[in-house]
This record gives sequence, C-alpha cells and structure tokens, in this order.
Amino acid sequence: MSTLHEVLSTGTYHLIDVREPLELEMEGAIEGATNIPLGEVVARAQEITSLPNPVILFCRSGNRSGKALELLYDEGLNEGYNGGGYLQLQSLLDAQ
Repeated sequence: MSTLHEVLSTGTYHLIDVREPLELEMEGAIEGATNIPLGEVVARAQEITSLPNPVILFCRSGNRSGKALELLYDEGLNEGYNGGGYLQLQSLLDAQ
C-alpha cells in the first residue's frame, strides 16, 4: 500500500471528514471533503467502501479518523488512510 503522501500526490482519492457538522462550522472544512460523522460511519460503510479510489479520513486530531478507518476495514474497505487532523491534512494538501 502507498503512503499518505504518495496518495495525495496522485490527486486521486476521496476525503472524508468524520467530525461533527458543528465542528466544520466552527473550525472550517477542506474543500471537496465529504462529511460523514464518526457515529454514521458504520451505517454508511457500503457507500464508503464502494468508492473506486483510496479513502482518506480525517478529524480534529486523527483519533476519530483512526477509529473510523478500523471500522471501515472491518466492513471491507480495501485502501484507506488516516489523514490525521484537519489542520495537518490541510497543510499537506496546500503543499501539493
């Protein structure tokens, strides 16, 4: 499997923000990311696992996105990455 940096450099991935909607309003969002709060990840696992490209999950610190990634691998996700915290991932994207 590729590293997060390698996947970001391809430009071919899906960003999923597992923060709560209120957090996005307060902290900001990454353009193009889909908001699926952690509490909805299992219910929407089919939607996520059927995406054709790698999935990069992120949250405020990387903790919830790590938990979401574990849940999704249990549901059959093939290629997923923990993008860490919102600000960290935004910096990586800005550097591309």
